[in-house]
Amino acid sequence: MKDTPKMRSLVAKGKRGILKTLFSRLGLITLLLLIQFALLFSVFNWFATFIPHYFGSTLVFNALMAILIINSRADATAKVTWLIVIMVLPVFGALLYLYTRSDFGHRALKRRAASIARETRFDLRQEPEVLRQLEQVQPGAAALSRYIGRCGCHPLWRNTSVTYYSSGEEKFEALLEAVRSARSFIFLEYFIVAEGKMWDQLLDVLREKAQAGVDVRVMIDGTCEFTTLPHDFPKLMKALGIQCKLFAPARPFVSTHYNYRDHRKIAVIDGQISFTGGVNLADEYINEVEFFGHWKDVAIRLDGEATRSFTLMFLQMWAMDGTPVNISGFLKHPVTKQKNSAGFVLPYGDCPLDGNKVGERVYMDILYRAERYVHIMTPYLILDGQMENALKYAAERGVDVHLILPGIPDKKYAFWLARTHYASLISAGVKISEYTPGFVHAKVFVADDREAVVGSINLDYRSLYHHFECAAYLNSVDCIADIEEDYQQTLSHCTRMTEKRLSTIPWYQRLAGAALKALAPLM
Repeated sequence: MKDTPKMRSLVAKGKRGILKTLFSRLGLITLLLLIQFALLFSVFNWFATFIPHYFGSTLVFNALMAILIINSRADATAKVTWLIVIMVLPVFGALLYLYTRSDFGHRALKRRAASIARETRFDLRQEPEVLRQLEQVQPGAAALSRYIGRCGCHPLWRNTSVTYYSSGEEKFEALLEAVRSARSFIFLEYFIVAEGKMWDQLLDVLREKAQAGVDVRVMIDGTCEFTTLPHDFPKLMKALGIQCKLFAPARPFVSTHYNYRDHRKIAVIDGQISFTGGVNLADEYINEVEFFGHWKDVAIRLDGEATRSFTLMFLQMWAMDGTPVNISGFLKHPVTKQKNSAGFVLPYGDCPLDGNKVGERVYMDILYRAERYVHIMTPYLILDGQMENALKYAAERGVDVHLILPGIPDKKYAFWLARTHYASLISAGVKISEYTPGFVHAKVFVADDREAVVGSINLDYRSLYHHFECAAYLNSVDCIADIEEDYQQTLSHCTRMTEKRLSTIPWYQRLAGAALKALAPLM
């Protein structure tokens, strides 16, 4: 083809078009993408020779971690959770597991708890005659009593009257009256204390009693330090003549467990009167403020010898930081026996540091021995395999197992997770109802018109595995009828859950609950 001026002009124009394209925005983006692909290919090609080594070492590492976890003392559900974590995040998950299990942030606390348990092991002694009397009428209950006593200094008592309060309002009024009657000492140990009507009224009385020479001591879980109270709260109390401690203030990185919280609710007045249950010292517990609808809670009051056990439990926790305490002196304080009171009372604590799952085993023992019914109120339902099987087995034996849970949750994730257990339980014959007016915070087991437990112990991993807890086991006491009557009254305000109702739960809640279930032991 002849080289003509026109042809040279077209070639020049084409060159200019190519250059324009190359140096345009589109050209630069295309060029950068090609360079990026080239770099990625080069990196992948360079690492390709190491991929078999990576996957091989990961496989061996995961296998070793699986063997370690399977042979650990954790419960089966927790083992599955850790295996999933390590499968998804091999290196990070393993480091997290080892960091958590090392527990270096609480080794001193463990040693101190064990030392206190040894030192106070026989401060309260079991009267053989009391245990023999229970064994004559209920051998199974006597065996449970021996187990609880073996796990700590928790004797079985008589000569104690028990009063049941079906609301936080009733308990608060009774507590104020009891505190006003104090002559020697007042011990308060609570998970939550928040400024408001409830605490302000109680504090006025505590200040008056402290000024009158009464030994007033307040212990609060350390989480309150940065959630509901001023940071210098103990100093403010000291200025009023009140001794105050925060149990295990949260310290990032040092606390290898965010658990080990003091979830107990204990009030002791003069070693004669004591309270426990679910009611904390904050206004929502008496429905002075409303967060999640009507707040349903319960408590009990003990008058008589069994109060000695709560006195000891409080002083054990008070001494946990190494403070010298004259425990025997307080336990020798004279107590008026309630000789006309029927039944048996056994206050007990559950320590997460000793390996004894007392709270869960007491509940399971009641389920296994029940003949007619077990009625339960609990705010949370996050179960391990053992507890779920105990509930189902009791129902399959023909026992009327019925749980009341919140209709309005305080924590949505816990609510969604609780509902993942519903289908399995309902299919086994367990009845589940949700409290329509609001939130149930009560922790109650009542069985066969003869046994009950009221305390701070929820049906979830935190209470059953990770927290300091307390409760009172009641056998054949007069107020068991009141507990069952309150249960039926509460039930009349509930909506029964059925398989049909379960099918109406939004899909995203079911999906979230199923995903959270894999991590339940870590929640």
